[in-house]
Amino acid sequence: MSTTFAAGEEQWRAHLGSLRQVVRQELVTRQLAGHLGGRPGFRALDVGCGQGTQVLRLARRGHLVTGLDSSPSLLQDLDQARRAEPPEVAGRVRLVRGDALSAGGLFAAASFDVVLCHGVLMYLPDPGPVLAAIARVTAPGGLVSLLVRNGDALAMRPGLQGDWAAAAAAFAGPGYRNRLGVQARADRRADLTAALAALGLRVESWYGVRLFTDQAGDDAPVPDADTLRLLLDCEERAGRSDPYRAVAALLHLLARRPAG
Repeated sequence: MSTTFAAGEEQWRAHLGSLRQVVRQELVTRQLAGHLGGRPGFRALDVGCGQGTQVLRLARRGHLVTGLDSSPSLLQDLDQARRAEPPEVAGRVRLVRGDALSAGGLFAAASFDVVLCHGVLMYLPDPGPVLAAIARVTAPGGLVSLLVRNGDALAMRPGLQGDWAAAAAAFAGPGYRNRLGVQARADRRADLTAALAALGLRVESWYGVRLFTDQAGDDAPVPDADTLRLLLDCEERAGRSDPYRAVAALLHLLARRPAG
């Protein structure tokens, strides 16, 4: 499946430690944790795992995690990070090279209790085939975690920056040029909820991600620990509260396949 991410991959890697990326990963971790509970041993798949922040965090919590990505460079980054973990954590991680669509053919049906797909759908012209692949490999009672660009708030960033031409274009959606300089696509929550329902996945919660810090520069540094903690608490509260979450840059949807 064609994806536009490859053109911006190196720039994305260069900013992994920036404030915007740290906020994204920390908020997703907090939001996801509330739906996983405390029981270890889930079979998890991260579709488009990238450098593997969530892969390693899940493995540290005792889950068996498969990271799937098409980028050799990002998989190499993840493998190096995996080797730096304690043996019991590293042993819970498996890396597989392949694009997002290949998940449906690489893995058996209903083989994962948790499936993550974060920051991937925005680089695909049509999310339908990947959503179908994700649904296929999700076990009954399993959880699906999707992080997407918020199509209902696509004009917020350019509007707040005073880029009125881009803001006007964003109202038409869903395509836009992102901060990596590549063409991407946004999803509206109602459309994504309906698409998941058609595949037998029911959205049980949704959150906004990166509301206050989305305007931060690509190289904005992470503040001191106390400031970061307060910042994340504010972002987390906004991400689960109306009307704030509806205009966040990213949407985090948690859907479940009924156990029956």
